Amino acid sequence: MQKALSLHPIDVPVALSLVEAPQATFQQISEMLGISSSTAHAAIARLRQAGLVRKENLEVARSALLEFLEHGVRYAFPAVVQTEGRGVPTAHAGPLMCADIVADTPFVWPAARGGAVGPSIAPLLRQAVELPVRSPGVYALLTVVDALRVGRVRERELAIGLLKSRLYPNPALAA
Repeated sequence: MQKALSLHPIDVPVALSLVEAPQATFQQISEMLGISSSTAHAAIARLRQAGLVRKENLEVARSALLEFLEHGVRYAFPAVVQTEGRGVPTAHAGPLMCADIVADTPFVWPAARGGAVGPSIAPLLRQAVELPVRSPGVYALLTVVDALRVGRVRERELAIGLLKSRLYPNPALAA
C-alpha cells in the first residue's frame, strides 16, 4: 500500500515551473526556483500522486492543475494578509494583471529590497522574492495564483483566464 502524501505549498511553484519549461529536469527546476533537487523530486512525487503531473514523465496534467488552482488552491493554501510593508508585487499587482487591475495598494511578498508597498502575504515558495530575476515566467504565474488566493470575483476571473491562456497556448488543445 502506497503512503498517502499531502500537497505542500512548494508543489504549486514546482508545477508552474513545469508549465513554463515542460522539458525541465529536476536540476533545472531546482535552479529555476532556488530549491534543492531533492525538494524538487519530492514535490514531483506529491504532484504525481495528486494527479497533477503524469506518472510516466514530468508532463503537467493541465486540466487537473487548472481545476486545482481554480477551485482548491485558496482553500488548501489560504493567504493570510499581514500588515503593510515593502516587498515584491504579487496578485493583481503582478506582471500579468497589473495592466488590467488598478488598485491603490498592491499585495506584496515581504522583501526589504522590494519595490512596492502594500499588505503582505506569505508566498507559496520561500524564495519567491528571487523569482522576478531567477525565473520571470514562474514569477508571473505565481502572482496569478496569488490573485486566486486573495482576489475578489473580478480578479479571480481574470486570473483564471490568464491561467487558461498559459496552460493552453493553443486553444484547440483545450477541447
